[in-house]
Amino acid sequence: MSVYEEWLKNVSEAEKGELEAIKDDPVQIRERFGGELGFGTAGMRGIIRLGTFGMNVYTVKRATKGVADYILSLDGAKDRGVVIAYDTRRFSREFAAASAGILAANGIKVYLFEDVRPVPVCSFAVRRLNAEAGIMITASHNPKEYNGYKVYGPDGAQMSPEATAKVVEFIEKTPYFGLECDNIPIGFKSGDEFGSVKVIGAEVDEQYFAEIEKILLSPEIVAERGADIKLVYTPVHGAGYMPVTTMFARLGIQANVVAEQMAPDPDFSTVKVPNPENKETLSMGIELGKKIGADVVLGTDPDSDRLGVALRLEGGEYVPLTGNQIGVLLLDYIITRKAETGTLKPNAAVVKTIVTSTLADRLCKKRGVTVFNVLTGFKFIGEKIKEWEATGAYEYIFGFEESFGSLAGTYARDKDAVAAAVLFAEMMLYLESRSSSVYKRLKELYSEFGYYVESNASVQFGGLDAMRDMAEVMKKLRSAPVKEIGGEKVVCVKDYLSGRTHFADGAEGVTGLPVSDVMYYALRDEQFAVFRPSGTEPKLKIYVLVFDSSESAAKAKADTIMAAAKELLK
Repeated sequence: MSVYEEWLKNVSEAEKGELEAIKDDPVQIRERFGGELGFGTAGMRGIIRLGTFGMNVYTVKRATKGVADYILSLDGAKDRGVVIAYDTRRFSREFAAASAGILAANGIKVYLFEDVRPVPVCSFAVRRLNAEAGIMITASHNPKEYNGYKVYGPDGAQMSPEATAKVVEFIEKTPYFGLECDNIPIGFKSGDEFGSVKVIGAEVDEQYFAEIEKILLSPEIVAERGADIKLVYTPVHGAGYMPVTTMFARLGIQANVVAEQMAPDPDFSTVKVPNPENKETLSMGIELGKKIGADVVLGTDPDSDRLGVALRLEGGEYVPLTGNQIGVLLLDYIITRKAETGTLKPNAAVVKTIVTSTLADRLCKKRGVTVFNVLTGFKFIGEKIKEWEATGAYEYIFGFEESFGSLAGTYARDKDAVAAAVLFAEMMLYLESRSSSVYKRLKELYSEFGYYVESNASVQFGGLDAMRDMAEVMKKLRSAPVKEIGGEKVVCVKDYLSGRTHFADGAEGVTGLPVSDVMYYALRDEQFAVFRPSGTEPKLKIYVLVFDSSESAAKAKADTIMAAAKELLK
């Protein structure tokens, strides 16, 4: 209540009504003021509302002051500056301007984008401008009520756990009110300068587009056939519209854009949730696809780091691809084309996360490509790129996650749905030039390696104690010996929190990866069940991956194992 009263005294007159409306609601007061929005290695994310447990201008300014103090503690960092980008969500532009104002008031150089830009452009700009850090205002694919705040390090990857811990130390010393902040007018435009703040735009875009063109593997086929492709694209009201359509136009690829979802809309009024992983989110694109007989529907999320795909089958039905399927298809295409053009080097390497399909491991093993598995979070893929650039031990050719994100080049260090959309279209044209198709190629892979099915679920936790409750569930899971899940024998258990691997025969080893609150149950033949708390939301994620000789058998097995996994949590 004392924190609530402090906020009531300090917020603007225009904001007081929101707080006064809950003065007789102790549940709301406790939910908004009984704790603080956590700042982790993925930044912070929360519901847009006033309070210490919400995304608002005060929590954003406080977080940015922590980032500023961290930068000021580094020699020469303030002159290298910070890149700020934002997507189409409510208050994204305002939060970006407030962040720029806090940094400028602390004498730090700022590169502020003129308008909405996707995550990969922010990551790219940090590297290209030799900045010390980047700030991306976005809540990714979350519902419209959310916004968020990601921080990037000088390599363009999300800030490391070590640097994040230092930023958090500074944030915890920072008050919510009374912070010095330069005024950055909300109507800022390209070329404007406000003290140490420079507003940027097209000049960075052009460099980014040029980098994507470099990763193309069949440019001659795109030039010959691009105008004939039947493709539908929807940005789902997000930041992908400009860069994706620009790249298609540059390459001569004919794209039919869903008109109703072109314009930025912070309410994402045409979809339930702006997540292209869901077939429902692509429904308007599929409708347009049916009208024009499109072969594929592509969709990007609000910050355009994830690509959703729906393929048209022979009967005219559209089937959505999973993140694993999209990633494996792109991986197969990249390896195939590099092998055909003589550019696949002996030290070629792929990086994926531990919850991503092991079909990639088996595919790469057969093609002579090394696979590295890392913890969930694209920053860990970025760390491998950085390591190999320094040592030359491997040549990075692709990285992807099961959560619909991938990166085919080293120009950025986060997921890039713009590049993925271009590569997917190129892959379609290549396969068609070989009298094949994406769906036919997917079936060939399943025929060769087995039919793979994944089943993911989330157990939601609520209230201020959600994170603590979730941690308690994970603690109990660790204390329970598990020898089989859904009738499948557990070959080994990897506890990434302790760093230990426990084998069924009693032997022990190490996981070889950084500490993380993850329990990985390896089943026979590289199948698995994994439990992992989200890094930004109060939900515990369950990942199941299996394969079998047929689709029906694989799906039945996945359902059985998922049901057993949920029972384990009880």
